[in-house]
Amino acid sequence: MDANSSNTSSATAMPPGPPHNHMHSTTNILPFNSIIIIIVSVVSLLLILAVFLIIAMLRRLKSVRKSGCCKESNGGVHNTTTSCRFVARTAIDFNSSPDVKGNCLYGGSMRKPAIGRYRGVQVFTYKELELATDNFSEANVIGNGGSSVVYKGVLVDGTVAAVKRLRRDRKQGERAFRMEVDLLSRLNSPYLVELLGYCADQHHRLLIFEFMPNGTLQQHLHHPSSECRPLDWGSRLRIALDCARALEFLHEHATPTVIHRDFKCTNVLLDQHLRAKVSEFGLAKMGSDKINGQISTCVPRSTGYIAPEYASTGKLTTKSDVYSYGVVLLQLLTGRVPVDIKRPPGEHVLVSWALPRLTNRDKVEEMVDPAIQGQYSKKDLIQVAAIAAMCVQPEADYRPLMVDVVQSLVPLVKNFNSVNSPCFSRFNRRTTSPKY
Repeated sequence: MDANSSNTSSATAMPPGPPHNHMHSTTNILPFNSIIIIIVSVVSLLLILAVFLIIAMLRRLKSVRKSGCCKESNGGVHNTTTSCRFVARTAIDFNSSPDVKGNCLYGGSMRKPAIGRYRGVQVFTYKELELATDNFSEANVIGNGGSSVVYKGVLVDGTVAAVKRLRRDRKQGERAFRMEVDLLSRLNSPYLVELLGYCADQHHRLLIFEFMPNGTLQQHLHHPSSECRPLDWGSRLRIALDCARALEFLHEHATPTVIHRDFKCTNVLLDQHLRAKVSEFGLAKMGSDKINGQISTCVPRSTGYIAPEYASTGKLTTKSDVYSYGVVLLQLLTGRVPVDIKRPPGEHVLVSWALPRLTNRDKVEEMVDPAIQGQYSKKDLIQVAAIAAMCVQPEADYRPLMVDVVQSLVPLVKNFNSVNSPCFSRFNRRTTSPKY
């Protein structure tokens, strides 16, 4: 009785306990769901941001490709803040009006186009050039080649210029036109002829260059007249150095490397002081076209100037230009043309005849152009002959770089001018190496 009462009172005294297991599970579920929701929200936000970022990058990339312009590196060719991308194979709409061409040469429009101008190169109409050349008068012809005719003209602002008119029936002329505009509107060197403008009005293709009053090196060496007097030894040395610096610029300082591919006497122009500038870039090739360090091309028809390996294989390198330079140097030294079938047997080809004599001190003087006899020191003559011999080596690997040729010629020219001091002050101002 007592035991039952005790148990009953104990049971009565203890309050009914809550369902502990149910309460714990409810408390754990609520925080877990909240974490899931937070994680999903964060991930979704990141995905949305990533999509927007990708879209913005794609739009920017598309805009850059259209404009065709990029920031120029510190070692670039031009000392300007911006320059157009150096691409040769971009299609150019040359049938558009001059105002349209004034935007960007490669078809994309710049944000603030300078109408009628492209990096300092002016766009002319055909009528403007007709007026400048007196309707392309025969009396104004200063050059006539297989692919073009060059006229002397006076632009509206009074600038005397050389207007090169390409023949319509030559397919290669279109490619040459585009290449010259492309390269010369970008490259800036005192040793390259300056492109003032161009005309691509309908089917007309014309290039406007600075006027070089003393014509070509070819005229002075091989066709002297009252207007093209024979060159003295000092002028020949300076011309050799100017040409070497032009090729050095193209090979070492242009980006990408430019191979002229048609360097010869007719493409070396002389200003009023008989200082040389290299012209004719229609056949030029750029280093970006290289395959295994070489460029495969069709060989131009410049008889006597083509490097042996280039003529036989069509593989082009900067050493091909070095060979051509060596031939021009031989012409400066001897006064002979590269190939002359009127000469005695064994003397038809200048390089073949000269190469064994260039390293013979006794025979070197016998090779010298009679027009410069007695104007040089034998020491300087031997050094110039040695440079020429290295440049026309049959094996391309044995030829020097143009930078080495420049370094070899500089002391010779300075030494000559120190002996002939009246000309030294003018020459010294010009021969300071340009800042690339």
